[in-house]
Amino acid sequence: MSDDAPKSALELAMERLRKKDQEAGVAAPPVSDAQRAAIAEARSVSEAKLAEREILFKSKMAAIREPEAREVLEQEYRRDRERITSDRDRKIEEIRGGR
Repeated sequence: MSDDAPKSALELAMERLRKKDQEAGVAAPPVSDAQRAAIAEARSVSEAKLAEREILFKSKMAAIREPEAREVLEQEYRRDRERITSDRDRKIEEIRGGR
């Protein structure tokens, strides 16, 4: 992309964030190929778990008619999704060498 081309709002925001990080002395180390592969694997595993959980949820929802039981099942499904997503994010942070 040439420098003369108009930039999207996302590109402008990312430039501002990079400049802000540089001014604050925060430097993000580059991600190695091995780290990229591990991150991709973590995301893939997470997506598979989410898909599996969604299939099980829909199957159970089809069999339940009581509103209270459906609500409980929906809450469990949301908690499972949040747990899987937070586990994925934690693993990615560990791979990148974060906290």
